[in-house]
Amino acid sequence: MDIASFIGIFGGLGIVFFGAFVGGSLGGLIDIPSMFITIGGSYMCLFLTYPLSYTIGVFKVMGKVFKIADFKDGETVQKLMTLSEKSRRTGLLALEEELNDIDDPFLKAGLRNVIDGIDGAAIRVSMENELGQMEERHNKWISVVNAWATLAPGFGMLGTVIGLIGMLLNLEDKSSLGPNMAVALVTTFYGSMMSNWLLIPVASKLTYQNNLEVRSKEMIIEGVLGIQSGDHPRILAQRLLTYLDPADRKRLEPELVKD
Repeated sequence: MDIASFIGIFGGLGIVFFGAFVGGSLGGLIDIPSMFITIGGSYMCLFLTYPLSYTIGVFKVMGKVFKIADFKDGETVQKLMTLSEKSRRTGLLALEEELNDIDDPFLKAGLRNVIDGIDGAAIRVSMENELGQMEERHNKWISVVNAWATLAPGFGMLGTVIGLIGMLLNLEDKSSLGPNMAVALVTTFYGSMMSNWLLIPVASKLTYQNNLEVRSKEMIIEGVLGIQSGDHPRILAQRLLTYLDPADRKRLEPELVKD
């Protein structure tokens, strides 16, 4: 589990409500009609903006921020180096017996093309096309979250306008003006909270996770093409290590880059 996401969600919410409590306005922040207008209204507009499958599936995608995006790049580099050394010793066809031990479909498909003798340029086009399609799918989901983040403050303002209309219709009751104004402004609070506390940060973390996966896939492409072209394992290792974070690189470099 990604502890940072939990800290962000509950920490941010806790600090806001603690500030409201200290300021004496905590009781005024709970208003069910305002929640319906802001949360429900903005979500319903997603059905107009995106297909049904995206609008319903957005919650599952948002849940991904609570899991650490670990693509095991260090293990992948080690595996690629093992395959590179074996192919140099016994030939590319000998890699076929290794395919059953590979769980990553992207890596497995690339190696299958290498074993089948497909040209390196064609392999690159195929793998980069698959990578591009994956990134496009991710960006579509991220755009759904960003769209919701844009809609929520607007519905917050809409709820405020509705509240002000109700307040103006009862101007003769002077004692109710203050409470009615407070209720009217609560919807703006909900819209701002939804956007800045939840939806924009979630979209940003999903973008971060997407970038990690894209980098991982680019590293695999580099490794597969290095094996296909018969690059020296040490040279290939130096290229692949550049994709790793400093800690993994420091740990693996002495093992993989040997004189």
